[in-house]
Amino acid sequence: MTAELFSEGKVEAYRPLADRMRPQQLTDFIGQSHIIGEGKTLSQAIESQTLHSMVFWGPPGTGKTTLAKIIANSVQAHFINLSAVLSGVKDIREAIAQAQQWQAQGEKTILFVDEVHRFNKSQQDAFLPYVEDGTIYFIGATTENPSFELNNALLSRVKTYILKSLTSENLISVIKHALKTDSQLKQLNCEIDDNSLGLLAKVADGDARRVLNFLEIASDLAEPEAGSQHRKISAAIVEDITSQTLRRFDKGGDLFYEQISALHKSVRGSNPDAALYWFCRMIDGGCDAIYIARRVVRMASEDIGNADPRGLQLSLDAWQSYERLGSPEGELAIAQAIVYLASTAKSNAVYAAYNAAMADARNSSSLDVPKHLRNAPTQFMKDIGFGKDYRYAHDEENAFASGETYFPDELGEQMYYHPVDRGLETKIKEKLAHLRESNRTKSDN
Repeated sequence: MTAELFSEGKVEAYRPLADRMRPQQLTDFIGQSHIIGEGKTLSQAIESQTLHSMVFWGPPGTGKTTLAKIIANSVQAHFINLSAVLSGVKDIREAIAQAQQWQAQGEKTILFVDEVHRFNKSQQDAFLPYVEDGTIYFIGATTENPSFELNNALLSRVKTYILKSLTSENLISVIKHALKTDSQLKQLNCEIDDNSLGLLAKVADGDARRVLNFLEIASDLAEPEAGSQHRKISAAIVEDITSQTLRRFDKGGDLFYEQISALHKSVRGSNPDAALYWFCRMIDGGCDAIYIARRVVRMASEDIGNADPRGLQLSLDAWQSYERLGSPEGELAIAQAIVYLASTAKSNAVYAAYNAAMADARNSSSLDVPKHLRNAPTQFMKDIGFGKDYRYAHDEENAFASGETYFPDELGEQMYYHPVDRGLETKIKEKLAHLRESNRTKSDN
């Protein structure tokens, strides 16, 4: 049932504050100066009333839908709004048919598709001929990376604009503008001090829709002060309505992969403080700690390797500790492993050697195992040369058979593993250099 407001004998459908405060013209739009600032391509297109198809990519609450509507108003175009979550092929066909009618009358149509990344390939392809023949100007909005979620054919026909999270200053401006201009908030005589204002902007996490939703709830909870007609939105109210709020974090989206990438690169870059920050950001955002634990084990192999083999064991121990302790106690064990990996010696020598060896394995067909390396459990196999001339390393001096070969004959001896001069690999490098020199000396003789 739709909530209703009763004012001066009139019945009006309830509209959330975020919808009431949606800017109608570019001059009222807050944020995104990097794409709608003076002299920017999009600003010039709007000012000159020229239009092109485009995709807006950015986090929730950054103005993607609002900007599309402002563009439609500015260029005097019809505006059709589809949601990829709720719409199907039938809705697309109906929208195109309506646009064709307007085109026949010499009028423009903007077809706006929210969450466009949720349309499959065939649904996205359905727009292409109508973008090309000018039936519609296509504007898509997505929170996901277009290069991964949109067809190349569609991407090649649009210009992508990247929208950024709003700054705290942007959100404070949004709040002040709402308190100053919204008729319903003005009727409540709401006031907010600078401390509460900053806190409200902070917990909104760059999302204008979220900050306005919080403001609307806070204004309803605020009570008039004694001897005053004004309602004060206090820090206590803000903390109460936002106490269970999680930071923006999409477990399958770009923010997820951006943050795990930042964690991994902070470990690789030997910055334990930054690594801890990104770990805490992900935990605070609701990420499964087991997923992070698995990734930490990968970091130990890829970026520390044999420079400090203890890192791998510590990472596995942290994973097991979390499984036994659960949250939040177990998260400390993962944090311990992260700090250790970030602080210890680094080497990707094993990672690079593995990739090089895998490339040779894939490209070398099915090369035979040299006969001297084959087992010979039967007399027949011995008679045909299996295991002949194999030198048992433990019977050799220093348990090393100098000059022995282990690669397929056609491939020849290869060198994939190049230890670094850090951590334990310093010793490994010295030993391998000695053994390889022994092999060369044996070959020369």
